[in-house]
Amino acid sequence: MSLKVATVNVNGVRAAFKKGMADWLVANQDIDVIALQEVRAETKDLVELFEANPPANGSWHFLHDAASAKGRAGVAIVSKIAPIAHRTELGPDDFDSAGRWLEADFDIDGTPVTVISTYVHSGEVDTPKQVEKYKFLEAMTSRMNDLITSGAKAVVVGDLNVGHTELDIKNWKGNLKNAGFLPAERAYFDTMMGEQGWVDVGRAAHPDVAGPYTWWSYRGQAFDTDAGWRIDYHLATPALAAGASNYLVHRAASYDTRWTDHSPVVVDYAI
Repeated sequence: MSLKVATVNVNGVRAAFKKGMADWLVANQDIDVIALQEVRAETKDLVELFEANPPANGSWHFLHDAASAKGRAGVAIVSKIAPIAHRTELGPDDFDSAGRWLEADFDIDGTPVTVISTYVHSGEVDTPKQVEKYKFLEAMTSRMNDLITSGAKAVVVGDLNVGHTELDIKNWKGNLKNAGFLPAERAYFDTMMGEQGWVDVGRAAHPDVAGPYTWWSYRGQAFDTDAGWRIDYHLATPALAAGASNYLVHRAASYDTRWTDHSPVVVDYAI
């Protein structure tokens, strides 16, 4: 049995469908679980859009955690398999993680597998936005430690808004002092992939090479020159990563055929 998991920051799900996301769904009928970030819509909107584009066999199941501020952030998990449980709690009670962390448990032929859709703050140096980003990364790292020490088969996917190494950003030298590539941000990823033991499936599939990038600015010629960032991840526990294969970044054929500024990242997991 295998589980095909996709993650994509849709940059507003209604806009994404207007620009061609439905065509991508039709062309990728074999995906079992789709994790979305920056949904920026109501649950009814999400349901209507996907139900207008049902899978060839069966139907969609929906989990959606909207942000506290309407029209901001929002994470979802849309699947052909019914989840058996889900959670959105993250960090201390006074910490607002709404719209940024969604865990879903699935029973795959008797094996429990957890898929987590997360959207880390973009941050901004020397502003409250960066403070919130560090709060989130702290809470996220703590929860990921709990997950991996429990022995669970789990994968954290989503727009993590941090390039871990110099291989993850085309213009890394020009971003050393910018949010997304700050040493303090990258240190959290050192902890996740180091002492905690999470496996960066994308880097494992493409060791020692630049990219493959998953996000390109809409400004300038970033997409055409491949001046991108690899900030959309699959971070899997070793037990799940051992069965990972077919890591693919679904990069649009051209700038004008993009339906988001990110690309879907898809992986097969043998269960």
